[in-house]
Amino acid sequence: MTIDRQFVPIRSGCIHIASAGQGFPVLLLHQTPRSWDEYRDVLPLIGARYRAIAMDTAGFGDSDALPAADNTIERWAEVAFDLLDALGLQRVAVVGHHTGAAVALEMAASRPERVSALVLSACPFVDAPRRATHHGKRIIDEVERKPGGEHLTELWQRRMPFYPPGDIALLERFIADALKAGHLAVEGHRVVNRYAMETRTPLVTSPTLVIAPTEDPHAFPAAPRVAQTIAGSRLLNIERGMVPLPDQMPEVFSEAVMEFLATLKLSG
Repeated sequence: MTIDRQFVPIRSGCIHIASAGQGFPVLLLHQTPRSWDEYRDVLPLIGARYRAIAMDTAGFGDSDALPAADNTIERWAEVAFDLLDALGLQRVAVVGHHTGAAVALEMAASRPERVSALVLSACPFVDAPRRATHHGKRIIDEVERKPGGEHLTELWQRRMPFYPPGDIALLERFIADALKAGHLAVEGHRVVNRYAMETRTPLVTSPTLVIAPTEDPHAFPAAPRVAQTIAGSRLLNIERGMVPLPDQMPEVFSEAVMEFLATLKLSG
């Protein structure tokens, strides 16, 4: 299946998207510091039944950045709605992974009438204790840039334990996106850690699936709490799933999303 790529003008600049398929729209939101490429292998699979759209979050991939002070989960959600407006889409299913899950949750909390279904993959639970714990803590992707390029090796090695052993291709895709994201490769994590998620989850009314990759030490422990705080949500563990779940296990990930969406009556 062909993946179409385009730049969509919105009020804050241009947003880059990749899309595949026809039918009810499914918006895919990536983790920090990735891009639409996180869903490269997912797009044709979900696109077989739906109109799958993977966007680069503002400042990531090939999307224009916002002013530094505007980098918040709430503002990133607004940019996503601006994209939907530009595409003429009133109602969508929203799928987010890690940072993308936080943005997806905010979309559902702030404008529930526009989110027909919500899938939160590897979603953190950011409450006051987590914000206190993470404040001032070194970020996983925080490395000192060096003229000899040693920081790239350090970044690779810091991420390697959370990726399938020996999967060089996935780590290369991560490194490429991290370089393109620049300072947001680190700041994106801080943006998540500033988000008052505990005040937003009670506002979610969309049918919700919480996906928990069992080998993701950052997100898996939080998954039950995320599910408990969203009324009527479903919790699905994906065995052997790791931090890069969508591109590590695209078939399993896509099938989980589509099986959930198939249980709903989706209409624009």
